[in-house]
Amino acid sequence: MIASLRLQNFRSYKDASFEFTSGVNIIVGPNGSGKTNLLEALLYLARGNSYRGRDSLLIKQGAAWARLDCVNYKNETRTVKLKADAENTTKEFVIGDVVKKRLTAVTVLPVVLFEPNHLQLVSGDPALRRWFLDDLALHILPSSKVTLRAYARALAQRNALLKQQAPPERFFVWDVRLAELAGDIVRLRAEAIKRINKRLLTIYRELGGQAKALQTNYETKFSVERYSEQLMKYLHEQQDTDKQRGFTGQGPHRDDMSILFDGVDARSRVSRGEARTLLLALKIIEMELASAEAQPTLLLDDVFSELDGKRRKALAERLKGYQTFITTTDADVAIENFQKTATIIPVTTS
Repeated sequence: MIASLRLQNFRSYKDASFEFTSGVNIIVGPNGSGKTNLLEALLYLARGNSYRGRDSLLIKQGAAWARLDCVNYKNETRTVKLKADAENTTKEFVIGDVVKKRLTAVTVLPVVLFEPNHLQLVSGDPALRRWFLDDLALHILPSSKVTLRAYARALAQRNALLKQQAPPERFFVWDVRLAELAGDIVRLRAEAIKRINKRLLTIYRELGGQAKALQTNYETKFSVERYSEQLMKYLHEQQDTDKQRGFTGQGPHRDDMSILFDGVDARSRVSRGEARTLLLALKIIEMELASAEAQPTLLLDDVFSELDGKRRKALAERLKGYQTFITTTDADVAIENFQKTATIIPVTTS
């Protein structure tokens, strides 16, 4: 649990310090005041990356560096240092007295993020559902972060060769690497799907949703059990087609997750209220998975304003016992669900 935070040259912040309670922290301020930037800083300290853009964008405009410092309730310290030059942005993590270039599975902290874009999870872009599954995979196996990063590098390398119209022999090594990593990713995503299906209908009904059946499926052109083998065959046989397109047409980066609502694809038939209840159920499952290893920190970016009273109350019940950060422009909307036990943290335009 995070006791204090200092931000220097981070996004909109020049130099700001905050102290937090171990329970619910409600971050209040007008739009553009830096509320989401504060949540992003907490996520970056925990995971070592941002969900909102490149590292170079994190440094305050006109500054050459940024620094994040936090202290937990055990008086342990964690620091991130970002430096920018004409060519790139470098980062360094200091955990206690140990300096690291990146966070590992051991040093990543469990955190669950719930932000407005997630409201498109059910029926929006497939990338959102892939992101969600990979987030669940990270809670199941923290080292999956390394696999995902390696896959992204291998995919970028293969796509570069496609755009260069490189000769066939230059693809073999990268095709093998891509296929091996893809198999690992898909097996973890399939495990995430399995765990979702164990709890989804029960939690949906607990939240007041009405459904006879709910099921998620992993959508791919290949067999999960033989994914590496079948993707390798595709990469070889469709190389010319991929060259014409300039990108790799199949793989985990193109797969999707479907949700069957009483046997019908939820992407085409659920109401707005049903979609919100489904989303809450999915995020609660993520909270449960994260809690299996250690108590996660919960980051809720302007979520309460998007939910009706019934769903706010249901979510508030689930937040008990977690250190939670909630951003809002209206403190009353959030605090009414916590019986005045929350701590208000005002944020003004930096």
